[in-house]
Amino acid sequence: MAHTLLLYEYVEDILDRRGPYRDAHLAHLRALADAGTVLMAGALGDPVTGAAIIFAPCSPEEVAEQVVRDPYYAAGLIRDWQALPWTVVT
Repeated sequence: MAHTLLLYEYVEDILDRRGPYRDAHLAHLRALADAGTVLMAGALGDPVTGAAIIFAPCSPEEVAEQVVRDPYYAAGLIRDWQALPWTVVT
């Protein structure tokens, strides 16, 4: 099973709207990292336009479950997302 690269596309005004949800969003990612499910995560762009999250090998359904549990998703801050299989070679 391949790793999964999850890409988020944020709403245009993410920096203005994320405040009330940021701690919960980061706690969600830290819990996944502590469990070994997420290997790395971080914002993309300057200014921020999205995020990339690298999942350890798991099913697409498991990734989708984590997207809908993300406080940013529940708050409508994620405009679009895609989960792509990522075959790591090095």
